[in-house]
Amino acid sequence: MQNELIEKVKDLSKQTKHRPILIAIEGRCASGKTTLATEMTTVLNANVIHMDHFFLPPLKRTLKRENEPGGNVDYERVFELLTFAKENKEFSYQPYDCHTKTLGPAISFQPKDYLIVEGSYSVHPKLIHFYDYKIFVDVDEKTQLERIRKRNGEKQLEIFKEKWIPFEEKYLLTFNIQKQCDYYIEKKEGKQ
Repeated sequence: MQNELIEKVKDLSKQTKHRPILIAIEGRCASGKTTLATEMTTVLNANVIHMDHFFLPPLKRTLKRENEPGGNVDYERVFELLTFAKENKEFSYQPYDCHTKTLGPAISFQPKDYLIVEGSYSVHPKLIHFYDYKIFVDVDEKTQLERIRKRNGEKQLEIFKEKWIPFEEKYLLTFNIQKQCDYYIEKKEGKQ
């Protein structure tokens, strides 16, 4: 983990009076966003929300929504959650399960100093105003594809290449997401 990044995040607690301090970890799939969030919780008093829990459910999938950059995430539900979470009270949400296409059991959170929202689409224009700090994690294409293959298998890799990576790239380019972030980390081939 980057010591410089942790120091910048810790400095936020000196500059920001409100709690929790909201941090987004955005970036390309398989770039290490979840790993970074997990590492950050070892040194910060932080809760983590995963954007994968907010995949767009079938009832909200329209042609218009699917053509919208970043439209494959349920940003309305994330918006409601972040509005409530900013009150620094106990909160909960039900993660969306892509396999069963239903909401799962609620996950509850006690207030902590930081709230990290990790995952692609976390810096969506509908959500960006919530964050005190935004981190972009990047990865080269070769490493990205190898990690997806290892994590999801060959069949899913093809789906990522045909569908999910193009959706993500469209979103990243349309909204210039990398430039919207305060800190940039590049994961180079062979390095974590």
